[in-house]
Amino acid sequence: MFEKFTEKAINVVAEAQKIAEEMQSEYILSEHLLLALAHEAKGVSLKIFKMYNITYENLYDEICKNIEITEKIHTNAKANFSHHVKNILKKTLDLANKSGNPSILYEHLFLAVILDKHSNNVKTLEKMGFDVYTARTLLEKLVQKKVKKLYHPEIDEPKEVNKNSSDAADALFDSAESTAVFERAVAKLSASNYEILGTEQIISSILEDKDSDLAQILAKSGVTAENFEEKLEKIQSRQAEYEGRQIIFTPNAFTTMNMALQTAKELGSSVVLPEHIVLGVLKTKKGLAYEIFKELKISDDDLAHSIIKPIEKQMPETLTILRLAKEEARRLGRNVVGTEMFLLGILGEATGIGAQVLTELEINIRDARKVVESLIGFGNEYYDREIVFTQRAKRVLEAAWELAKNEHKSRIESSHMLLALTTEPTSLAMKALEQLGVDAVEIKEGVKKFRQ
Repeated sequence: MFEKFTEKAINVVAEAQKIAEEMQSEYILSEHLLLALAHEAKGVSLKIFKMYNITYENLYDEICKNIEITEKIHTNAKANFSHHVKNILKKTLDLANKSGNPSILYEHLFLAVILDKHSNNVKTLEKMGFDVYTARTLLEKLVQKKVKKLYHPEIDEPKEVNKNSSDAADALFDSAESTAVFERAVAKLSASNYEILGTEQIISSILEDKDSDLAQILAKSGVTAENFEEKLEKIQSRQAEYEGRQIIFTPNAFTTMNMALQTAKELGSSVVLPEHIVLGVLKTKKGLAYEIFKELKISDDDLAHSIIKPIEKQMPETLTILRLAKEEARRLGRNVVGTEMFLLGILGEATGIGAQVLTELEINIRDARKVVESLIGFGNEYYDREIVFTQRAKRVLEAAWELAKNEHKSRIESSHMLLALTTEPTSLAMKALEQLGVDAVEIKEGVKKFRQ
């Protein structure tokens, strides 16, 4: 049976055995199980106990007044399950099946104990002011499995309005490397008698720094300062730069810069670097710079891979988290990454503060996967299609980026990602965490503790 128990539920049973042995009881009794539930309470379950001012200590004192232990054992002996407790544990399996859960949760144990009519636990709790009916209703809601949907629950949200170009420009100046590129590009703009910055000036300025790693990657792919300028001189019109209204950048440069900003976030950087700008050009596939790339017969995928590979070697936490999040989406037959996949990605990354906080809160990837599966089910959306982020997931990534910037970090860390999840209280990630018995306050306190 215990293979169906989540780690939290197993910890309750182990704690009950420990309490029984400390009390020198031959058997693990239902009272020990209740004490263990109070000892291991976290998140919503802890709030239920606190609602009635019940602590482990005062519950222990109350139970000791009533508990009858017929036999004592030596302190080094193991307490066995009483027949009564075995029945309670079997009841948890019935409760799990009834609620549609594949696993036995802490809440199922809690329910089984307060539904038990063959012990004094309910009388003890009611004597301390505990409302069994209210607690039962709340716990049943927590464990009730939601109906599976073939579509992703976060996908119906309205799309974000395009951000102002100043966001991309401001992000550009956060990086010394990109600031230098931008200043050179503006100088080229003045020399060319143009008033609006295009992708061609930006890429030309990146290539001008021949000693940079990025310029050398581009050169190996067939793009040098010389052949780029040669192609640029032959272009008589900037028409390819204009597909919308005129702003600080040409419309395509504006699109490229916003894509560069998004790419920086997805690669775990809190600043926009020249590498992100080139990747932005490759993703938007628009503008004079991209037309020159095509004339030089550059492979988009090969160049993008050459740029991303050195970044991956640095093992930025967020890049790993997002890669794992996409793998989790594929596993569930999805082509959409929502906040719940970010949660699984943080757990899968395993080494960052985000994962450490969740581990400390007794959340593991096995249990989290089961909860996520119960929330969204399995889809049939993934074939060879590109995996995209929901708008809510994008907002979480944006919040993580802001947190990293405010802390003057050059990279987005797993702790920023975990904290960012708490900024979306109704997201699937937070619903999953709630079902696992953890709330936003515990996450914030946990991050604070590990950072000290």
